[in-house]
Amino acid sequence: MSQETNNDEQNAANDEPVVEQTTDQSTVDPTRADESTTGSETAEATLDEVNAEIEAELMDEMDAEQKPAQPVSEQLLEQVAKANDQVLRVQAEMQNVRRRAERDVESAHKFALDKFAADLLPVVDNLERALAAIDSEDEGQKSVAEGIELTLKTFMDVLVRFKIEAIDPAGQPFDADLHQAVSMVPNPDLEANTVMDVFQKGYTLNGRLVRPAMVVVSQG
Repeated sequence: MSQETNNDEQNAANDEPVVEQTTDQSTVDPTRADESTTGSETAEATLDEVNAEIEAELMDEMDAEQKPAQPVSEQLLEQVAKANDQVLRVQAEMQNVRRRAERDVESAHKFALDKFAADLLPVVDNLERALAAIDSEDEGQKSVAEGIELTLKTFMDVLVRFKIEAIDPAGQPFDADLHQAVSMVPNPDLEANTVMDVFQKGYTLNGRLVRPAMVVVSQG
């Protein structure tokens, strides 16, 4: 009997419902709830600070763009003024270059015959010497003298047509730019530095000296 009783009690114990220990998830620890709230508030405060910093930077950029508006305009005006000045300088330089080129071309045209004229002058000198050496009273040489004189005249006309002019300064004051003194001779009848005699005529081409006149000058 005792054994059966024990078995019945054991079975009854086994038949009792087992109460599971469960944790109600709706129940939250107050400490954790406070920590969560504090973290959310901190995150929101940080976000607000970041937004405020971004807004401040944007405002600074906008101010920086608006403030230099006037200085930029002034700088542009200065650049335009400098560009205009450079353009004027370039134009002036181009005008100077053009004028120099025109003068060079004109000078080249005027004095292109400089060396050629210098080479022709000895021919004139020889014709003049030949004419001076002929005895004008000799009837046999008269025709020769006339021929040489005609040749010399024609030659001189050609020289004048090409702006080659003779310098014959007999009786004129000595000019160092046009005359070359061969000697100085005392002469009380003439003023000092007066051309007494011309050994060789000088010549100019368009006003520029090709050859100076070789002269004898009086000495006071």
